[in-house]
Amino acid sequence: MNTQNTGDTGSHPNSDASSRPVVYDLAPDCTSDDIETGANYHAVVNGVVDYGIFVDISDTVSGLVHESNLTRTYEEGDRLTVTLSEFRSDGDIAFDVFDETAYRTVVVEHEPTLATIEQLTPGEEATIRGRVTQIKQTGGPTLFHVAGETGIISAAAFKNAGVRAFPAITVDDLVQVSGNIESHEATRQLEVDSMRKLDGETAEEVRESLTTSIATRATPPDIDPLIEWPAFEPVFDDLREIATLLRQMVLSGRPIRIRHHADGDGMCAAVPVQYALERYIESVHDDTDAPRHLVKRLPSKAPYYEMEDATRDLNFALEGSERHGQQLPLLLMLDNGSTEEDVPAYENLAHYDVPIAVVDHHHPDPEAVEPLLDAHVNPYLHDEDYRITTGMMCVELARMIDPTITDEVRHVPAVAGFADRSKANAMAQFISLAEDEGYDSDRLQNVGEALDYTAHWLRYSDGQSLVNDVLNVGGTGTDRHTQLVDFLSTRAERDVERQLDAAMQHLTHERLSSGAHLYRIDLDEWARRFTYPAPGKTTGKIHDRQVTERGEPVITIGYGPDFAVLRSDGVRLDIPRMVSELNQEVVGGGVSGGGHLVVGSIKFVEGMREAVIDRLVDKMAEAELDAALSSQAMADVTAELD
Repeated sequence: MNTQNTGDTGSHPNSDASSRPVVYDLAPDCTSDDIETGANYHAVVNGVVDYGIFVDISDTVSGLVHESNLTRTYEEGDRLTVTLSEFRSDGDIAFDVFDETAYRTVVVEHEPTLATIEQLTPGEEATIRGRVTQIKQTGGPTLFHVAGETGIISAAAFKNAGVRAFPAITVDDLVQVSGNIESHEATRQLEVDSMRKLDGETAEEVRESLTTSIATRATPPDIDPLIEWPAFEPVFDDLREIATLLRQMVLSGRPIRIRHHADGDGMCAAVPVQYALERYIESVHDDTDAPRHLVKRLPSKAPYYEMEDATRDLNFALEGSERHGQQLPLLLMLDNGSTEEDVPAYENLAHYDVPIAVVDHHHPDPEAVEPLLDAHVNPYLHDEDYRITTGMMCVELARMIDPTITDEVRHVPAVAGFADRSKANAMAQFISLAEDEGYDSDRLQNVGEALDYTAHWLRYSDGQSLVNDVLNVGGTGTDRHTQLVDFLSTRAERDVERQLDAAMQHLTHERLSSGAHLYRIDLDEWARRFTYPAPGKTTGKIHDRQVTERGEPVITIGYGPDFAVLRSDGVRLDIPRMVSELNQEVVGGGVSGGGHLVVGSIKFVEGMREAVIDRLVDKMAEAELDAALSSQAMADVTAELD
């Protein structure tokens, strides 16, 4: 029992304190372990009955003063001092009135036997210390999620139905919670008897202990990359930083919102990471619903983080904070998010406490984005390029989060490579890994096509169960996966052929002064709209066919009323620079967009289309030929414009 003499001497402050009896003032969380027979206590009347009064000496310790020991009447809320006269065999406690007026008060702090969350056993009483990560008010109890050194548990505090319990406690407070451990819907739940906010040295000790524990547990396990690839080694080291950050978020009870490019490589990146996070969350939280609430995955149609998507994400996060007591999430951008076009959306999130991490393989603008990012992984930052796809990187990231998923994702890097047409020498090793799992090259290509086809029809939905089945990661099994891939890839091939049959006869051709072949097509006039493939992919398929037919440098422009999709093979276009120049040179054109040296998309004011396209062609004619450049290696980065 931890005591502190307050110097309170009752009604005789000038008498000798050492000779006066002690009256103990119990802290609210004191239990029967902190009291003893014959000791005196400060008490509050909590009920008046015919045979006496009931008194509280702490939040959890109460007893009866029999009427035979009362010399006056009391009302509920009256204060008095009592002597503990008896612990009865049935658990009841009897008190006598303590009538001395000269006494000294000693404060008693409860010193419970503290338990870690992993030690909690249903049917037992326990006291834990930790940090409040979420507070949710239900129609019944208030649910506090408390993160300790070994996990996160839900603590249910009952007051009146639907009324906030312990209103002084807020998210991020360090608390001590005592109560009974119960089984609730197959999970453990702490039914709260007492909860108090920690302060002073105790709070600092708990804070330091939690910080140390999270830092230790968040460190990813040591794993080796799936293949030996020297070019990948510096990227692999960077991925450990992202893995550590994500594991810290889980251990801190913070939600994670994943945004990824809506294509094959983007899905190959996001699905394993989501799956690994869900598995890791399950190991940390006692709440079986925690994975569903704490990690969300959503596709982005544009090749950058649009303000529309950022506004939706921010609104969703603020609603989650208001309605469910959640912390604001970490945003994880995959296969997207490295360019200057992402900056306005990031700046909007910067008004709130929303950390941002990016894993991407598109040409970055580090000076523009990195001041707004908490972590950034991109092969270009190590003098590598797009051949290291985001899917390849994120399979390793997922394994760092939860290594137990390794056998389920060995085939995914090869799918990502085919989906993004990577020309990396390491593709042979990835294909070999996939073959060991039963995926030949044709199957891998079909999975990539099926993912693209699925992404098109899902539009802004994550389609989690369907996508997991198509990729065969965390899905319902190989049989369904095989049937889905066969069906979807066949439909995708059919729809592409239909689109090209309708469009190819309207393709116009000219030979530029540089010697490159230029093909143009008005997709608004000569391609089916609102169906698969969308304009970006339609342009890519047309371009690939002409490259194969010509065997020489080729540029293809697919355009609509207010957009153009650009593809080139063997020509160094530098599309980002062209967009910047067009915006200045075509006054009133409203030109925006970008991409890479040989792949990109632009938007403009509809009435200025002719002027923009004509000036664009002039610039293309001036571009240098470079046989080393291949747009097929970056086919999926073109915006899927509808």
